[in-house]
Amino acid sequence: MSDCLFCKIIAGEIPSYKIYEDDRFIAILNRFPAVQGSVLLLTKSHAENIFGVCEQELKELMPLAKKIAEKMQKTLRPDGINFLQNNGKTAGQEIFHYHLHIIPRFEGDSVKMSFPSTDPPHEQFLEIQEKLKL
Repeated sequence: MSDCLFCKIIAGEIPSYKIYEDDRFIAILNRFPAVQGSVLLLTKSHAENIFGVCEQELKELMPLAKKIAEKMQKTLRPDGINFLQNNGKTAGQEIFHYHLHIIPRFEGDSVKMSFPSTDPPHEQFLEIQEKLKL
């Protein structure tokens, strides 16, 4: 896609801090990280979100993400690691090319990932459960 920022990075039209590349994926340091050392794992084939990524790529993606996280754990020594993947504007997606954030977390960093908890009634759980059963 000619106007996609990540496609331009993959094509070498925009410089990046590449930490990994093969025929299907590229991993780069996030240029505007919330936490230093954050990595973006991108599919080379353009897919707007997870729903456009082929099954084979998805099968290969998580083992690669794990390898990146293991290297991150060994070298940066974070207190934790977040894996974050957004689909759609409402979910926080800003660049519409599939990517997985791998974020090292350090005690006292400024990143806040919190979700309000609710206590839905039993009937509501049953209704949603029925809708989501595979």
